[in-house]
Amino acid sequence: MLDIKNLSVSMGDKILLTDINIHIPARARYLLSGHNGSGKSTLAQTIAGNPEYIINGGEIIFNGRNITNENATTRALIGIFLGAQNVPEIPGLTVLSFLKHSAAAHHHFQTGRDLSMGEFLTRIEDARSRLNIPKEWLNRSINVGFSGGERKRLMLLRLLMTRPLLAILDEPDSGADGETQQLIATTIASMPDTTFIIISHQEKFKEAVKITDKIELESGHIKNALCA
Repeated sequence: MLDIKNLSVSMGDKILLTDINIHIPARARYLLSGHNGSGKSTLAQTIAGNPEYIINGGEIIFNGRNITNENATTRALIGIFLGAQNVPEIPGLTVLSFLKHSAAAHHHFQTGRDLSMGEFLTRIEDARSRLNIPKEWLNRSINVGFSGGERKRLMLLRLLMTRPLLAILDEPDSGADGETQQLIATTIASMPDTTFIIISHQEKFKEAVKITDKIELESGHIKNALCA
């Protein structure tokens, strides 16, 4: 599913990652661990295609395709999802509008046809019900006035609507209460065909999501890669 070969990454004049080599098979549940500043979020953002992170060497192969030079939009469309720690507030753009445009783009890319409003409404109603998200949330601006736990539920809603091949979740348990953490774990368990890379520091949460393998970073290098 994901092969990272001799990857080196910088931002400005600072080298953040050096000689990263990772092989992640399909349907795995990987824990990406390490102390603060070890490079976990940098690696997550680089895989997702954040242009602020410059690839100086190496390559990223996703599902047999070299995506090293692909932009973030292309990576999202071919099946890479990033649940970042800090998602910005977007006043004026409703959750419903954002999800409609996102779902339509994914659907057209994958099938070559437009997503009908009926199909979209059926999918979002199913996902919303599973996550116990009130309908009125859909008409609110993205993340404006939402609590930490509510933002995590919106992340899960986006995850269910896109059904990616690879989901990278950067501390999804941070700022979430016990109920929301369990909902995250349940949602992950309900997606057996999606490969997950999860960054977390909470032992109970890591147990709940049933981590299969782990990779530890230290100062921008791979410290260890083990079966969990």
